[in-house]
Amino acid sequence: MQLVFLTALGIGGATVAGAIMGFLIPNCSQKLNDVLMGFAAGVMMAAAVVGLILPAIQGTGKRGIPIVGLGLLCGALILNLLDKVTPHLHHLSGVDSESHHNGNIDKVLLFVFAIGLHNLPEGLAAGVSFGGGNIGNAMSVALGIALQNIPEGMIIISPMLMAGMSKKRTFLIASCTGLVEVIGTFLGYAATSVAASILPFALSVAGGTMLYVVSDEMIPETHSHGNELAATYALMAGFFLMLVMDTCIG
Repeated sequence: MQLVFLTALGIGGATVAGAIMGFLIPNCSQKLNDVLMGFAAGVMMAAAVVGLILPAIQGTGKRGIPIVGLGLLCGALILNLLDKVTPHLHHLSGVDSESHHNGNIDKVLLFVFAIGLHNLPEGLAAGVSFGGGNIGNAMSVALGIALQNIPEGMIIISPMLMAGMSKKRTFLIASCTGLVEVIGTFLGYAATSVAASILPFALSVAGGTMLYVVSDEMIPETHSHGNELAATYALMAGFFLMLVMDTCIG
């Protein structure tokens, strides 16, 4: 439980660290941001496959593969539903073609709210991964989410400052988006601890949410500013790094 607590703080703290970097590097180049996000996408993708989906399959065997498939679909549908009511990273790139019915709400705060809302499933994924009993896989998932949170924390600072918010309030709001993941981590761990029988399904749902974030949000964001090649190689580097780390930890 102590390791789960420290991991939850680390995941939430990564968002805070990213927010601090957003203050220190207010004019971070778009290319650097896309490379960092691409690297994080690769890390997150590998963590989802190695730390969540494969353990779910191993825990169910061949007969349980349909359960894993259903879990992946449910994870994607959950975030797809969230995307119908809140904007996401496409909002920053200016290529958002989805229809969101929130025109009367301040766009900046709504975007930050969307980030916080999306952080809950990520926190749940981290907590669920600890329920599997494999600390190496759990740490891989947590590291993948934490690395993704750093550029995410950086991204949300500039829009709030440009909207006229004070630095103190901006930092407080950014920190709250990280707190959501801390809460989600504990909820995910508690759920799988109480009902171990749901673990394979919960792992696959968590994996589905992470893959959805990578495919629907992170990759399109990194490929919308002319830095596709650099972002692609960064993604591959992040993916390979996580495979190496998983091998070493395992």
